[in-house]
Amino acid sequence: MPDSRPTDADGSDEEDLLRLVADYTSDFAEGRGYRRPSYRERRTVADGVALLVDRERRRAERRLNDVDFEVRTITDAATGRRYAEVADRTDHAAAPRGWGRVYVDLDSRVRWTAQVPHPVADRDTEQLGAQLMRRAPGGVLIIAGAHRKSGSGDEADVAHRRNSVFHAICDELAARGLPGIQIHGMADDSAPDHDVVASTGKGREALTEGRDLADALRRRGYEVCRAWARSCPLEGRKNVQGRNATAQDTEFLHVEFAPKMREQRKHRRAAVAALAEVTRDWRRSRS
Repeated sequence: MPDSRPTDADGSDEEDLLRLVADYTSDFAEGRGYRRPSYRERRTVADGVALLVDRERRRAERRLNDVDFEVRTITDAATGRRYAEVADRTDHAAAPRGWGRVYVDLDSRVRWTAQVPHPVADRDTEQLGAQLMRRAPGGVLIIAGAHRKSGSGDEADVAHRRNSVFHAICDELAARGLPGIQIHGMADDSAPDHDVVASTGKGREALTEGRDLADALRRRGYEVCRAWARSCPLEGRKNVQGRNATAQDTEFLHVEFAPKMREQRKHRRAAVAALAEVTRDWRRSRS
């Protein structure tokens, strides 16, 4: 049966980025769909994504094909922006590997990353990441491929594991100097006096950006616990992507959002607007 999706003049598929991400994560559930990748598999995917960032599309496709990943170009129906989608061909199989999905901005030079390590488990963090990509140019969106409680033990909790495809991609892009915002969701009782916990993780490379984010949220009426200035819950100091970014002198922000910031439209829009201000700083400093 022929594909009925509309196609743009450049051959890309016209899609709604937010819907794509929602559909991708809709089947995520505890205990389902994760296989630990080998070192070679992790490196192959990370190398392929890096080649896409370098605009080496054909080489990226060949590299990713070695581990059964594919690349296609989508055009977001709402904005007209083009993205390269990196997807695992097993995502819709009976036994998906759960290695994640990546979207690379094709219309702007890449200057930052948005990382979503706990999609679905941290409800709607994947939508925050997708909306940030739509609002701010020059990004790479990296979404983990399984619920954090999938697989054996905590092996799918990619924020605390170095042997994941998600970590390999984040580490490769941090090594290239691309700063990252990692988006998390906390419960209301985790920080009851705050709407957001903002942290620079183990390091302080993103201290200026952290202050800018906290100030932007405060201007919009939200209470932010600033982990670089006081003790906060969920500071992310053991986060392995943050630790590796610090080891490479690359800026990293770990941000926890209360449920209302993720689930209610007006608050989610405010959160995305504040995050976009930080990416604007990174875009300017790397122009």
